[in-house]
Amino acid sequence: MKDFRELKVWERAHGLVLAIYKATEAFPRQELYSLTNQIQRAAVSIPANIAEGCGMSGDADFGRYLQIAMGSSSELEYLLLLTHDLNYLNNVV
Repeated sequence: MKDFRELKVWERAHGLVLAIYKATEAFPRQELYSLTNQIQRAAVSIPANIAEGCGMSGDADFGRYLQIAMGSSSELEYLLLLTHDLNYLNNVV
């Protein structure tokens, strides 16, 4: 079992979640229970799956959770592109 807090990837993913919450504060109120919520859930899923994978007994299980985290990062990437196109965010890298 690994300590997720020691992983740089988890640390960076956690920082991303904090940035996402800050960025979505300014989203339109009508998006609170739809796009804002979905973006936040996708972002939180990344470090959460890394942490959960660290709690598993083997490398294969850990790898599976990393794949899930990668899927969530792809979902988040699309959602950020969408919010940019809707003019909710000015800069998406």
